[in-house]
Amino acid sequence: MVRKTKEDAELTRLAIIEAARAVFLARGVSRSTLEHIAAKADVTRGAVYWHFKNKTEIFHAIRDQVFLPLIDRMDDTLASESKDDPLTQIENSLCDTINELSRNIEMQQTYEIMMIKCEYVDEFATVLQQILNNCSNITEKIQLAYERASKKNLLAGSHSPRALAQDTHLFFSGLLHMWVKDFDGSRFRYQATELIKSHINLRRK
Repeated sequence: MVRKTKEDAELTRLAIIEAARAVFLARGVSRSTLEHIAAKADVTRGAVYWHFKNKTEIFHAIRDQVFLPLIDRMDDTLASESKDDPLTQIENSLCDTINELSRNIEMQQTYEIMMIKCEYVDEFATVLQQILNNCSNITEKIQLAYERASKKNLLAGSHSPRALAQDTHLFFSGLLHMWVKDFDGSRFRYQATELIKSHINLRRK
């Protein structure tokens, strides 16, 4: 009975997260309430409070559901001792993210919420800081790959690995923003991987 109760609680939690994603997409985060989410999930408001303190916690859960596996994959790709050279590792990591975004509807919806449907003010100001911290961590991992490329004498020009990593992160952040906003796929989505390859090729000696 205890096991069944825990399973039921987890199913309810997942249903609330899924409902919140749909509500945030439809209404925007600031105009969404716990009542809207409870109604969409077909649970009571009390059930929502049992799992989440507030709307910010639900937002975190939606983000973590997509981002934690993504960051793990990026870590594996950028840090692996594979036959690929470090520049190819960076390219593969960025392309893998785009490919996953293309086939994963939950990931698409989460990016749309984060980039278009959320105002990072009031209680969400701390969320923005956490996003910026994650960006810094990703930039550091890219920098390590550029440092390996530098040691292998693969880099063109005289820019430092740090500068190249910052440039790549800013390029990819901008590409993700435009990918999400390109709803009909006529401008950026269809050529995203080619843009990534061109970006990395510009760095090759």
